[in-house]
Amino acid sequence: MTTDHPQTPRIDTGRAHPARVYDWLLGGKDNYPVDEAVGETLPPEARDAARQNRAFMNRAVAHLAARGVDQFLDIGTGIPTEPNLHQIVQRTVPSARVVYADNDPIVLRHAEALLVSSPEGATDYIQADVREPDEIVRHAREILDFDRPVALSLIALMHFVPDDQDAHGIVRRLVETLPSGSHLVLSHAAIDLFPELAEQVIAQYAKGGIRLGFRTRAEVARFFDGLELLPPGLVTATEWYGEGQEPPAREDSGIYAGVARIP
Repeated sequence: MTTDHPQTPRIDTGRAHPARVYDWLLGGKDNYPVDEAVGETLPPEARDAARQNRAFMNRAVAHLAARGVDQFLDIGTGIPTEPNLHQIVQRTVPSARVVYADNDPIVLRHAEALLVSSPEGATDYIQADVREPDEIVRHAREILDFDRPVALSLIALMHFVPDDQDAHGIVRRLVETLPSGSHLVLSHAAIDLFPELAEQVIAQYAKGGIRLGFRTRAEVARFFDGLELLPPGLVTATEWYGEGQEPPAREDSGIYAGVARIP
């Protein structure tokens, strides 16, 4: 099941967009020269971070699906890259329902063609910005039952929302709409693990017109205030794995990651 969208908004190919730069970093083809120009200026570790983020998302949502979670709200989806979130969770829970949201029109265009649910479940997608949490939740309620637990996924997204745009307030607003037993899945670029690399990435994105707000571990931990972090807590993306999962290969990561339950 999917929902029809009558008109895809115009895609701006003259300005770099985080979703398309991320696609380039993952080796995708759904980007434009302006996105590639940003990606090529980034250090090699940026590609590692994109891969690590993706792998963390795969492990985290698979872990939640194994625990019976069957509703997911994924904001900052990015361009579809298999396996997509709904494919991962519907392997375990075929009836799972997933709502995707991203603010790049190219994501919506590809989503309509590629994010096809299992017959038992449902997927939907909306062009929306995380800075408009009420609009996202309003739409998500059309597909998801907010009287039952929902997993909110914010993968490598909130570091694109600087402090002056109230990143912590946005996440708090989203979490407040979710019932007890829901989860927050979040990964976020660190400013304090590899500071020189982080500053280089911030500067190159800025040249492409994209502002970044990398944060310290304490600042990332604030996104989980009042929530119950699942083991192993707030760690780097390559250190996080769920109960019963194989530990990922040991490698450095400049990404913090965590999964928490809403009490």
